[in-house]
Amino acid sequence: MFNNQKHPRPGVGVILMRDDEVLLIRRAKPPGAGLWSLPGGKQELGETAEAAARRELFEETGLTCGPLTLIGHADIIERNSAGSIEFHYTVLDFAAPYIGGEPVAADDASATAWVREADYSRYALTPALLGMLSKIKAPPR
Repeated sequence: MFNNQKHPRPGVGVILMRDDEVLLIRRAKPPGAGLWSLPGGKQELGETAEAAARRELFEETGLTCGPLTLIGHADIIERNSAGSIEFHYTVLDFAAPYIGGEPVAADDASATAWVREADYSRYALTPALLGMLSKIKAPPR
């Protein structure tokens, strides 16, 4: 796949907390198709990072959230077999409390799951995601 990306693209993710569980989505599209991840995606021109996080959470799960707290960032860089960059996203990850409702996989998500820390090993999670999840131990208030 030819990619003419010249700069990193901004993205967002949401660590949605319900008691001792985090909402994960299975990615339906590249990058990371088939892996479990946070609800999130690309930030659009003219959209704040927080507005993008809320929009992506709703598009992928049908859920809304409480106040957002910036937890950290990750650079997702994927190269092809020739070493050329296929994707480069700089992602801001926010934590937020769950408000209510049942998640429904939509848009870029093929499935959703509420997952406890003890069960992370049962899901295909990247080391970067595990590192981000380790930063949050309780729902933000």
